[in-house]
Amino acid sequence: MIRSGLMLGILLSLVVTGPAIAGPVAADFGRAAPSGDTRRLADWVVRSQDAQGRPFIIVDKIGARVFAFATDGTLRGDTPALLGLAEGDVSPPGIGDRKLADIGPADRITPAGRFEASMGRNLAHDILWVDYDAAISLHRVATGNAAEHRLTRLATASTRDNRVSYGCINVPVAFYETIVAPLFRPANGVVYVLPERRPFADLFAAAIAPPP
Repeated sequence: MIRSGLMLGILLSLVVTGPAIAGPVAADFGRAAPSGDTRRLADWVVRSQDAQGRPFIIVDKIGARVFAFATDGTLRGDTPALLGLAEGDVSPPGIGDRKLADIGPADRITPAGRFEASMGRNLAHDILWVDYDAAISLHRVATGNAAEHRLTRLATASTRDNRVSYGCINVPVAFYETIVAPLFRPANGVVYVLPERRPFADLFAAAIAPPP
């Protein structure tokens, strides 16, 4: 009777509580207000565990904004960003082997897609490599060319003046040093860059597919 009662209690508990959920099924954006595609992609990353337990970043090129997530899909911070001068979603062939002076305005593209990201260095600072072959990284805002007014561009409410770089993703110094670097220094992660010309489904079809 005792064993029968115990089994009945276990069965009732399973009926009431249901099966255990392995992890979160959606990203936690807190009070941030992302675009629909940003939220859709972040939820899929968390639900599918596409980042494999690593931190991840989503770059919304149309909104000129970067969203950085901890390993559990919780947003650690978001910020305006500066992006490639030219619109487009594919880096020109061999762009990573060119000198900056040889990269014309039409080729200054921030490519879209999923990228395995890792910390590294350029000639002066640590950076987060996004696409090493194309020489694309996410880094502190570059202010070497005063005529570009990059700090001013970051501070304006408009997104129309956020296109200025050679393709790299520029974020405020404080955002890089307090959010990006602490997330990615312990382990590599993933950077997802949303397209601006190609359809979302072309690059992230799995994120809009119905769950199995």
